[in-house]
Amino acid sequence: MIPTKEEWYAALHARHGSKLQNRFSAGTAAICGLGGLGSNIAVALARTGVGRLILIDFDRVDITNLHRQQYKASQIGKYKTEALAENLLEIAPYIKMETVTQRITEDNCASVLKDADVVCEAFDTAEAKAMLVNGVLEQLPNCYLVAASGMAGTGTPNAIHTRKIMKRFYLCGDETSGVTDSIGLVAPRVMLCAAHQAHTVLRILAGELEV
Repeated sequence: MIPTKEEWYAALHARHGSKLQNRFSAGTAAICGLGGLGSNIAVALARTGVGRLILIDFDRVDITNLHRQQYKASQIGKYKTEALAENLLEIAPYIKMETVTQRITEDNCASVLKDADVVCEAFDTAEAKAMLVNGVLEQLPNCYLVAASGMAGTGTPNAIHTRKIMKRFYLCGDETSGVTDSIGLVAPRVMLCAAHQAHTVLRILAGELEV
């Protein structure tokens, strides 16, 4: 049986305390790219009760995604935005979401992300990552950015870390490993990096900023 909205939020307030949960519930996080990083970030933030998620991707679910991304075999062929929204509503039935099924570019970055308090970069390519970093830092002066670099292979999980690059920019990962230098991406290490990103979003919303 699905709990009522009142029961759902009462449980979150009991778990996190009302002051902290109110901060989470008032926050909006945009997730750019819904693959191994982005889909796991979204699940973590939905479970924590972040008020609104903006889910952005232009791709469809493929069988090659299933080993590390939060999709089901029955969802192969669906747009990732639609499939992930379905899954998140099963996890957090009262979460507010916006889905954007298009590619983020220099031209639309500011308009798509203008309502976000925090933007999570979860792209695959260096070019897309750089474009988003530059776009957010240059065009959205009140927005924080949490990006990722280095999570491939089976190296020690203890190398995954979070580092503050500048006032509104955080970077998660080991900052060295690449998919071409190893066996590629495996679920646990990708999930670790995604967890760092999600937790950094929560710390930002809570006002617990790194010095």
